[in-house]
Amino acid sequence: MRTRPTRAMHLGQGSVGYGPTDRWVPWVVAVVTAALYSVYAVTQWRLLEVPSWDLGIFTQLAKAYSGLDAPVVTIKGEGFNLLGDHFHPMLVLLAPFYRLFPSGLTLLVVQAVLLAVSAVPITRVARELVGRGRGTALGVAYALGWGLQGAVAAQFHEIAFAVPLLAFALAAFLRGRWWACTAWAAPLVFVKEDLGLTVAALGLVLLWRGRRRASGQAASGRQVRAGAFLAAWGMVWFVLAIWVILPALNPGGTWDYYDRVGSEEQQGLLDVLLGALVPGEKYVTLLLLVAAAGVVGVRSPLVWLWVPTLAWRFVGNVEFYWGWSWHYSAILMPVAAAALLDAVTRPPDPSAARRPAAPGGWATIGVGVAVATTALMMPTLPLARLVEPATYAVSDRHDGATAAIDAVAPGSTVEADIYLMAYLVPRAQVYWVGNAGNPAPDFVLLDTLRRTWPDRDITDAAAFAESRHGVDYELVLDADGYQVARRVGTSS
Repeated sequence: MRTRPTRAMHLGQGSVGYGPTDRWVPWVVAVVTAALYSVYAVTQWRLLEVPSWDLGIFTQLAKAYSGLDAPVVTIKGEGFNLLGDHFHPMLVLLAPFYRLFPSGLTLLVVQAVLLAVSAVPITRVARELVGRGRGTALGVAYALGWGLQGAVAAQFHEIAFAVPLLAFALAAFLRGRWWACTAWAAPLVFVKEDLGLTVAALGLVLLWRGRRRASGQAASGRQVRAGAFLAAWGMVWFVLAIWVILPALNPGGTWDYYDRVGSEEQQGLLDVLLGALVPGEKYVTLLLLVAAAGVVGVRSPLVWLWVPTLAWRFVGNVEFYWGWSWHYSAILMPVAAAALLDAVTRPPDPSAARRPAAPGGWATIGVGVAVATTALMMPTLPLARLVEPATYAVSDRHDGATAAIDAVAPGSTVEADIYLMAYLVPRAQVYWVGNAGNPAPDFVLLDTLRRTWPDRDITDAAAFAESRHGVDYELVLDADGYQVARRVGTSS
């Protein structure tokens, strides 16, 4: 009779057993994390906090997909297909959730759940490889780490889908399940165009590891073939996305982010590369990544998966790319945790089976550093706000914002600044007031107490709308600094 292999058998002799608690503990970590991140998201939504215009953009995309339409996002411009901005066809998965709950808050909760689910494979494989106590501690440190919290605070971005995919792929890598690793990693190319390079990097690591194995040729052959496939798959989709698909769908016939590389002062490739070495903020980001990997994780070739993301960020001329506080590092966090586990459990002999780490030693040091990093940073991270009673007090301007949203007729068109954009999307066709060439909308909604875009203060929405569009508007609401102007002849 053929015996079904267990995880203990697959990881080699001396592996910890796999019992009922090993199934539910990772899910407990994920559920608690999802609850915390969802509470934070709901609090942000209730307080009308808007870090950027991205939530409005992705809410409009989800609205289009839910109606079985192309992802035309007028916030980016009249007729702008968002697949010409970034290549993220996987976001079509937002459609059923938005269909059931048509709100920007839906996207925030979906992101909270996706990020939390990524803790399941990380916690589970950590418990298998470094023991239940250390593994659970690492899982919690990962789930509440600065990279994921930064993503939650920055609100929804497409990388929410990439984080769990990569976490499951890397867990399969650590278990030596090469085709499972491939199956989880391959869809990353449909989340964002640059992730093709991350997939290719994972493939190259698989190739390198497979060719170093001196025996066990069957397993080694599978590893090499999986690696070759991922390397080719990632590169092909990266090239197709950047040079074919995005230019074809972009109204300007190009990829919009070429000008984000380097600056006007830099001349030539050498200047761009030298520019990647400054300012010091970039080194802080790198050091925090090393700390999340327990320092010992840098011994693992998996850290090469950091390189594509760090490269475009550090050569970029956008300051938000360089630091650690936005969503840009979320995709790097599963790599940090997996690199730590790989480094402390990889056998010296490439042909030998991976063995769980013994008590003490580098595994304890690495996990300790990762846990300490999350713990020490926690008071400065977004979730720390949840213990402050003042966090839950709504703004004095909340009623004015609600009245302004209600003043926009359902089914109408509205031009707005970024502050209430995501809240308007379910009820109206939204345009961003910063774009030239928008058609004259039925309504213009502005927050006159904040700048509409750099160096532009507006105190009269109706006068602004008339000068901008050349037609008559009348002010129909002025409350707490929010103004709504209605096009004359438009019914409310």
